[in-house]
Amino acid sequence: MQEMQAKKLCDGNQQTAVKPPPGGRAVCSLRSKYGIPVHWYSHLDDIPHQCSYFIAHEFLDALPIHKFTKTDKGWCEVLVDIDDKCELRFVLSPGPTQNSLLLKPFEDDPRTDIEVCPEAGVLTESLCERLCEDGGWALLADYGHSGEKEDTFRGFKDHKLHDVLVEPGTADLTADVDFSYLKKIAKNKVWTHGPITQYHYLHTMGIHIRLQILLNNCKDNQERINLVTGYEMLTQKDKMGERFKFFAMVSPKSGKDIVPAAFWDPPSG
Repeated sequence: MQEMQAKKLCDGNQQTAVKPPPGGRAVCSLRSKYGIPVHWYSHLDDIPHQCSYFIAHEFLDALPIHKFTKTDKGWCEVLVDIDDKCELRFVLSPGPTQNSLLLKPFEDDPRTDIEVCPEAGVLTESLCERLCEDGGWALLADYGHSGEKEDTFRGFKDHKLHDVLVEPGTADLTADVDFSYLKKIAKNKVWTHGPITQYHYLHTMGIHIRLQILLNNCKDNQERINLVTGYEMLTQKDKMGERFKFFAMVSPKSGKDIVPAAFWDPPSG
């Protein structure tokens, strides 16, 4: 990933190394083709402590999850087993497991199936600590929900849905982010805003105005079709408009009245 980013940002093979900022542990530092230095870090703890702005776009939905189902025995964990045909299958644990401790934030949750991503929780906790110490904000954008969905674990192969238990390792696995879980972790630590839908976010930021400007200046009919198709993919409810969410966390140093752009009522129309 780092090599791909470097080729796009730093003019292919004509890459110029720059001095990394003090106080951090950058694994690579290059000057971009726009003249701005770019630094890569392996971990959040390696980034220098200073006022920072963090963006995680389609990152959290790729992290591993634990699945639980509510039964007459309590919460049972969904596990992977092998049947007599040597094929993978889902089974329920006979009762609570050690991972059931992850359900503590969901004690009053009415759902019967819950997916928990502990790594997303740890990352949120770490971001909150950094924002409290150094100031700044974080923007998390991903496929997700506000605690109403249950079974979202799925696989994709060649841009099509794929059984997660078939040919393991050949498909991309994903689960929608439960932003209500992250919000509980951030509560009383930082100011939180959202989650809001991608339709809300992009329209508040003026995507419809930008589209009209592009269409007014576009002479190629196929390109005009592509612009409209892309706009519809990003904003329509049955596509990414409702399923993709934006969630913001703001340092308490910024004050309660500081609301990030787009996290207010979108313009009508």
